[in-house]
Amino acid sequence: QVQLVESGGGLVQAGDSLRLSCAASGRTFSSYSMGWFRQAPAKEREFVAAISWRGGTTYYADSVKGRYTISRDNAKNTVYLQMNSLKPEDTAVYYCAARRYGSSVYEYDHWGQGTQVTVSS
Repeated sequence: QVQLVESGGGLVQAGDSLRLSCAASGRTFSSYSMGWFRQAPAKEREFVAAISWRGGTTYYADSVKGRYTISRDNAKNTVYLQMNSLKPEDTAVYYCAARRYGSSVYEYDHWGQGTQVTVSS
């Protein structure tokens, strides 16, 4: 079992950067593939980025490719989402997710509570 806590959200202006962090409990963090999702008001939750358990493979939604970078530090039980060149349409609650088994980057077993990111124009 792993518990996830996101942090780093906030209110920024278009063009700014933010780095989200997701701290995981447990001693098996390095065994989990991790992902970031987001949900804007009145919209469904959508995939943002994912990273393999060793960190060697990453995946991105087309909407964030080239602007966002996912990374992890298994020694710190933390996964990060560096967000650059933020746009108002990036405004959403961002969720961290973990998966120990399976191969789909869209399916996860454990979720954090989310952190709000608001980008003003």
